[in-house]
Amino acid sequence: SPAVRSERKVQSEYKLGDTGIDLEKDMIVGIPIFAIHRAPKYYPNPEKFDPARFSAKEIAKRDSYVYLHFGHGPRNCVGMRFALLEAKVCLVYIISCFNTKPCDKTPIPMKFAHNSLGILQPKDVFLASEI
Repeated sequence: SPAVRSERKVQSEYKLGDTGIDLEKDMIVGIPIFAIHRAPKYYPNPEKFDPARFSAKEIAKRDSYVYLHFGHGPRNCVGMRFALLEAKVCLVYIISCFNTKPCDKTPIPMKFAHNSLGILQPKDVFLASEI
């Protein structure tokens, strides 16, 4: 289940800019992840399912600490890579239940994008699917 809160122990005294807030050494600071992810200040209509809010354009508008899906920094979630792999495996399983075939927009012959890693990356792939 997703974490609703994260905690960090203050390593040395720290002043939060000109806020008047002083953090003392060994103090525990809580980060309310659940509340941040539902703040209308960062996410208009936060309870609405809106995949567009995770587009590259929208992500670029936000501070990187506003979406803490696996925490952030050197002490982020140890299970992050496993969870992402598990999601990909589930997606592949779901897609395998469909029959895919070329459609009118499918480029034939297929074109590939060039990248520096030497990996073939299909360009503009369009497919039709059937259950």
